[in-house]
Amino acid sequence: MRVLLVEDNTELVSLLKKGLIHGGFSADSVGTAADATHVLATMRYAAIVLDLGLPDEDGVSLLRDIRRRGDSTPVLVLTARDGVTDRVTGLREGADDYMAKPFAMEELVARLQALLRRPGNLLGKRLTFGNVALDTEGRQVIVDGAVKAFPARETAVLEILLRRSGNVAPKRLFEDHLFGLSGDVGSNAVEVYVHRLRKMLADAGATVKIHTVRGVGYLMAEEKGG
Repeated sequence: MRVLLVEDNTELVSLLKKGLIHGGFSADSVGTAADATHVLATMRYAAIVLDLGLPDEDGVSLLRDIRRRGDSTPVLVLTARDGVTDRVTGLREGADDYMAKPFAMEELVARLQALLRRPGNLLGKRLTFGNVALDTEGRQVIVDGAVKAFPARETAVLEILLRRSGNVAPKRLFEDHLFGLSGDVGSNAVEVYVHRLRKMLADAGATVKIHTVRGVGYLMAEEKGG
């Protein structure tokens, strides 16, 4: 799942991205409230990690604006402001969790996972469809009870399909979650990863199949009699 980091400390951003990748997330980052507002208007994220000490605007104001727009994306505040009043203000303005710097990366990842396991959010510990399952925390793909070694991006494609099983997942959803703001998405990049995943699932004996809905996206369905 892709997370947006709103943090202007480039060294910390680098550390956060490494830790999040290790925890099964991917991340985009922006360093100002203005950039965060622009990005959130065009892209969807599983969660936001928000610093309050931004160079152009107080992070609490940004948080307030996010909630006023009706955006319910889980927000974890990560800040040097560790007073009780600061924590209460952040939570009252719409933060779902609040962590003070310095922090342990393992705890940050665990808190994000906990946020996304809440009812109505995106992250279940285990997703299952047909004889295919995904351990979202360990990033393990299981087909017919056997663990399979799938690359990270093919696993990410599978996760999106499992979360939308029985429904069409738009192509844009894959582009946002796989590539985010990196800008390295080619015109047929999603098709390439879907094609690879199709072959891996077939080779593993999966009872599900990925169907292309032309001009829209992809649909995972269970094969009858499979």
